[in-house]
Amino acid sequence: MKYVLYVFALVVLLSGCRATNQLSLYQQLDGQQGIEKLVDSFINQIGHDSKILEYFKQANVAHFRQGFISHLCSVTDGPCSYTGDSMIDIHTGMNISEKDFNRVVELLINAMDEQQIPQRLQNTLLERLAPMRSQVINI
Repeated sequence: MKYVLYVFALVVLLSGCRATNQLSLYQQLDGQQGIEKLVDSFINQIGHDSKILEYFKQANVAHFRQGFISHLCSVTDGPCSYTGDSMIDIHTGMNISEKDFNRVVELLINAMDEQQIPQRLQNTLLERLAPMRSQVINI
């Protein structure tokens, strides 16, 4: 009988691990609510960084917020489809340096830390955003 209970407990534990791995990144980030909180924290981080804030001086914050929420929803396999401008269209002419780009990544990490997003999920999100780097720097 003890053996049966032990096997049952092991199966329950393992199925819980499998279910977590099957969740999309969007779901693991707490869905729309989690993405919105992350974007709000990110905007707050930008607002407190005078160097990076300069890139946003002409930006419509509400438009940026909604676009970034939609973009992250799409990138994290959420139920959204990003239909905004391309990264190249958005960043052309801004002449974003590699140093400033890296600073923006730091601000995003700060926002993820603020939202207590686990390191594993942070790495996964950054990995998905990384291919867009060349569409942002010095264009």
